[in-house]
Amino acid sequence: MISMDDRLKEQIDFILEIDKMKEILRQNYLADGSARENDADHSWHLAMMALILSEYSNEKVDVTRVVPMVLTHDLVEIDAGDTYAYDEAGALTKEKREKAAADRIFGILPKEQGTWMRGLWDEFEACNTPESKFAHVLDNSLPLFLNHAAGGISWKEHKVKRSQIYKRNRITGDGSAKIWEYMQELIQENINKGNIIDDRS
Repeated sequence: MISMDDRLKEQIDFILEIDKMKEILRQNYLADGSARENDADHSWHLAMMALILSEYSNEKVDVTRVVPMVLTHDLVEIDAGDTYAYDEAGALTKEKREKAAADRIFGILPKEQGTWMRGLWDEFEACNTPESKFAHVLDNSLPLFLNHAAGGISWKEHKVKRSQIYKRNRITGDGSAKIWEYMQELIQENINKGNIIDDRS
């Protein structure tokens, strides 16, 4: 049986390991456009969104499950790196890289805590519960909200097309019709401004 000292050491080891989230830069910018956000910024922001926006979920959700889910979902990027939403080549190896990362990172924790956290990660990836569907809404909408606020910097840098955004968000409406409706309004506004390429034929 693991001693309390060993258990505490494993927990502290995990806490120090996830400090690396602060070093992983995403392609998104902060709302004021001054710098790119990092994975820790992103995860904290999603947790706050879960607390504020849960009333817009299509189904009733347990916020006490959504919050740890969104705090956990990108921990694998410590090893796997951030795969940009529209990086088709990176997407081909993403699942394999992230599963290996999940095995290692959640394995640092004491067994029952690691199993619980890995379960949250697997649930998010499967996206088949009300909580995971709503977590995906938050994960997909925050970059869009930030991009809009920052004047579309990242969209313009990467020459993002309307079709790419709609493909990424093909299931967003399953989690929140209301938030997806608002997102579509912002997409059209940014098409009109020239921040997003309108590739409809």
